[in-house]
Amino acid sequence: MLPDLLFSVLCDEVRREHNGKFILIGLFEVIGTHTLPAVHPKLTVVNRWAGGTGEYKQQIRIISGENDAVIARDKEVGFTLKDTRRSHTVVSVFQGLRFERSGTYWVETLLMGELKLRYPFEVVVVAQKQSKK
Repeated sequence: MLPDLLFSVLCDEVRREHNGKFILIGLFEVIGTHTLPAVHPKLTVVNRWAGGTGEYKQQIRIISGENDAVIARDKEVGFTLKDTRRSHTVVSVFQGLRFERSGTYWVETLLMGELKLRYPFEVVVVAQKQSKK
């Protein structure tokens, strides 16, 4: 039985406490930059799976909204759910992502090679504040 994707969150960073709880830092759906191309230092996708039993493989892809080109992908991550009462959290980290232009980009979550979820985020150019003299 395939698991359900309980959530998928885009954030800057994830920490795990000594008690096992995850702390998600800097949740976002917009990346602001002063210039293009832009290099985003760190983009993290956190997914939690539950409700299935068996061995699975997940992969995350970052897709350009302009032409649906894959601009980044992580390695497939394997995980096991021993029964339907268990869950598993997968953290995927992308460092130094380069965005050539502003616009819509997509996060895609694949399970066993099949698309399970796709959601957008934006890259926008923001004006630099002028200093007062």
